[in-house]
Formats: sequence, structure tokens, C-alpha cells
Amino acid sequence: MNYSPDNQRQLQLTIALRLNMIQRQSLPQLTYTQIEETLLKWKWKNRRPTSLHEAVNDVLSLSADEIVAYLSTQAVIEGQRKSISEFEDLIGG
Repeated sequence: MNYSPDNQRQLQLTIALRLNMIQRQSLPQLTYTQIEETLLKWKWKNRRPTSLHEAVNDVLSLSADEIVAYLSTQAVIEGQRKSISEFEDLIGG
């Protein structure tokens, strides 16, 4: 999905607006990158939107629960890839 620079800016603005809404409502520590990653690697993993309108609708319909579910899954996957020694700073080793 290739957008013109103007459409790309509009999509980025929509993501930023959705980020602000979710931060105010429930997830103040959420970042732009986390929303973008959820869209690209989860919501649009198998099918990318074919129009700006469709992409904007996807962004605006993205819920905090969907983001948390994706990020939680990613944390579990990442945790499985690491050895216990990589967690020493967290567990006081």
C-alpha cells in the first residue's frame, strides 16, 4: 500500500489523534510506535487497506483492548526467546 506524501501525513495524523484519545482514556504510557506496530503486524498482517479511507477507519476503530492483546502476545514471544540471564536486572541477579 503506497500512499502519496499527503495521504501518508493524513494517516500519521489519524494515528496521532487515536493515540491521544487512548492515552487519555486508558493507556497513558502508550506510544505512537506501539499503535503503528499493532496496525502493521496484527490488524494489517494478512490484508493491508486498499484506500486511505479504509486505513483511517481501521485506525479509528482500533481499541485499547486490541493493542494490549497484541503487545501482551509480543511480550510473551519475546520472553520465550530470552535466556534467564537476560532477566537478571529485573529479578535482582
